[in-house]
Amino acid sequence: MLLIPAIDIKDGKCVRLRQGDMSDSTVFSDSPVAMADQWVQQGARRIHLVDLDGAFAGTPANADVIHEIAERHPNVPIQIGGGIRDEKTIEAYLDAGVQYLIIGTRAVNEPHFVSDIAIEYPRHIIIGLDVRDGKVAIDGWSKLSKHDVIDLAQHFEEDGVHAIIYTDISRDGMMQGVNIEATRKLAEAVRIPVIASGGVTNMDDIIALQKIEDSGVQGVITGRAIYEGTLNFAEAQKYLDEHEVPKLYT
Repeated sequence: MLLIPAIDIKDGKCVRLRQGDMSDSTVFSDSPVAMADQWVQQGARRIHLVDLDGAFAGTPANADVIHEIAERHPNVPIQIGGGIRDEKTIEAYLDAGVQYLIIGTRAVNEPHFVSDIAIEYPRHIIIGLDVRDGKVAIDGWSKLSKHDVIDLAQHFEEDGVHAIIYTDISRDGMMQGVNIEATRKLAEAVRIPVIASGGVTNMDDIIALQKIEDSGVQGVITGRAIYEGTLNFAEAQKYLDEHEVPKLYT
């Protein structure tokens, strides 16, 4: 299972939010590029980038920083979310060396868009389902839709997307533990990989997630825990490598 460090970018800096609240952010570094270097040096095999300004604006706002990270680490797959709502943006990121594009708001609002791009860009499209009380949030988590997370995930699986990122908004940035049961339930409901996100606090969360890896959990995204030091990134990835289970996905 992959341990994926998150680098959330706001105003060109590496920050973390609490429950997606742009007014409640903590700056951990003035240089997202330096943070990417650090996690790669510690063994990261994938990097999760979020253009927070782009998520709220609906169009990329920190593309230059993201392009620089991709250029510096061509052998480390990068997944990027935030403001990706058209094919022009997708193509620009792929041309820059980004491997995976995370679609959130437009996927929920316009499902046909997903079916089109999943065909056009096979194995590159990941759907980000950000959930509160079982319902999917949109527009930078500022609005709740009426859609059930499992129903949507199954629909996008049929469209041919590569994976699902499941984020429990109520736990994101709160250091309260991962929603293991909800993650397992979603992973068992689809055949494509699920990446857990939101609430990672320490090794207990990593161990608990590893125990449900065979349900289809491909990885886990961690942010505040590795920045505040409650989780040692290198040690956690080593543990996952040593306790790897046979993969049910490709």
